[in-house]
Amino acid sequence: MKILVYSIFTVLLFAFSACIEIIDDITINEDGSGTFKYTVNLSSSKVKINSILALDSLDGKKVPSLKQIQEKLTKIISELKKKDGITNVHFTSDYSNFIFKLNCDFNSLDELQIAIKDLAVKENNGKEIPELNHSWISYQNDSLVRSVPQITVAKTSKINQRDSDLLKEGHYTSITRFSKEVDSFSNGSAKLSKNKKAVMVRANPYLLTKKPQLLDNVIYLAK
Repeated sequence: MKILVYSIFTVLLFAFSACIEIIDDITINEDGSGTFKYTVNLSSSKVKINSILALDSLDGKKVPSLKQIQEKLTKIISELKKKDGITNVHFTSDYSNFIFKLNCDFNSLDELQIAIKDLAVKENNGKEIPELNHSWISYQNDSLVRSVPQITVAKTSKINQRDSDLLKEGHYTSITRFSKEVDSFSNGSAKLSKNKKAVMVRANPYLLTKKPQLLDNVIYLAK
């Protein structure tokens, strides 16, 4: 879909626009540190993906081989492990069903965003990416602000109608967890967990290509 942060899954999502399940799960500790979990599940489209991988090119663009994808993701994960403020990086991949999971801890949301930006710039041959020069998530004074990164909006606007239609059956789930109870939140589609310490927003990837603001949320914690 590329309704995502500009992360290690770029090569997968733009190579294979398909029915996709994405879970974006962030845990925020009281001091602003936390854990980032990200899952991309393309299993329902594995037949289509394998068919694409058998081609040399598609729509005039070279199709990466499975080996090239594996090497690319291994390289990106290796780079992520070197970033300041990022620890306990774990990446699991299932190339039979095309399910990929990334977990990492971060010292602060600023360092997490810097790490993602640095990886994106490196993949862009060292060229700056203006859409990444903003904060898409921040936490202070017991409130958290989340929005879709501008790079996501820019990239999804370039997806053609045929590929956009393939996203209609997928789901994007955004979860934010806290150690304290949540008092309120701004997104009317969001749901609060039974223990009142997690907020979930679920949206259709196709609709997100048209209206990225569907995932925007401001979450206020109880005092």
